[in-house]
Amino acid sequence: MIISLNTRIPFPRSLVYQTYRDKLLELLPYMPNVREIEIKYKREEDGRICCVNEWRGGGEIPAVARAVISEDMLTWTEHNVWDEAEFTLEWRIKTHAYTEAVQCSGKNRFLEEGDSTVIENRGKLVIDQDKLEGIPPFLRGSVASVVEDFLGKKVGPNLVQMGEGVCAYLKQHSG
Repeated sequence: MIISLNTRIPFPRSLVYQTYRDKLLELLPYMPNVREIEIKYKREEDGRICCVNEWRGGGEIPAVARAVISEDMLTWTEHNVWDEAEFTLEWRIKTHAYTEAVQCSGKNRFLEEGDSTVIENRGKLVIDQDKLEGIPPFLRGSVASVVEDFLGKKVGPNLVQMGEGVCAYLKQHSG
């Protein structure tokens, strides 16, 4: 599944970029689908900021998906590399369930467009059905489809929600 979503925020690029990168915990109240974020690691390396964050999502798991998706599917570890010179974020997500089967990564670019910032979110989500341990082989294709569909319906709305949260935060905190 390809992730391709643009978000427009009516604030300058440097402010938007720094808010996404540096104010993550302060943005939590603006993201109702996220229960908790724990910063595990953050360090500057070679002019870039590298960090690892653990996210705990919320939301209802559809009845059809409950058989294969647990609360662990709503917890993931995100590995980020922020490059301020390029205004980019390279990210990789490891789910806490089906860790070997789920691959999700991408790159966001923060682009200046007048007085606004456009964030290009680009990435890919792939489920390798052969690595779905604990699932009988004859069910793996169906399970992979359910998991990909479930995660796919979470990723886009979460990206939109994050952008809306940053916008609301900046409206309250900039002057």
